[in-house]
Amino acid sequence: MTRIVSYFKSLLLVELLLGMWLTLKYLFKPKYTLMYPMEKTPQSPRFRGIHALRRYPNGEERCIACKLCEAVCPALAITIDSEKREDGSRRTTRYDIDLFKCIYCGFCEESCPVDSIVETHIHEYHFDQRGQNIVTKPQLLAIGDRLEAEIAERRAADAPFR
Repeated sequence: MTRIVSYFKSLLLVELLLGMWLTLKYLFKPKYTLMYPMEKTPQSPRFRGIHALRRYPNGEERCIACKLCEAVCPALAITIDSEKREDGSRRTTRYDIDLFKCIYCGFCEESCPVDSIVETHIHEYHFDQRGQNIVTKPQLLAIGDRLEAEIAERRAADAPFR
């Protein structure tokens, strides 16, 4: 019985007519247009945008060069070089993120044991020259310094869900 019904549905193009009815139904409804630069869509508190490196309150960078973020990155977008300091601790000498490769999955943020690397809410950035897609350690630290209050606020708001 189902084969017969299926045959008649395909013969009469029922799916095509249903699709055309849906199009006709929305054709006369008022359109919703967002005037982008002036109006912005609401953003989730868990939105993942451009990366930032954070510092401790005393000004020292948090990254301990454990390289977990580099290891867990599925797109291989993170490159880290490190060296030992005089006091025996490891710190990064190079921390590069290729934003063309990055898929903004958040694995780097989740794997960091000291909350050094975070993804901010910023999604409006551009490149106008070749090579600007690679964000270096000083640039990441500058982003983190500029947005530290907002990053801490968003992390505190998200803490009950982690």
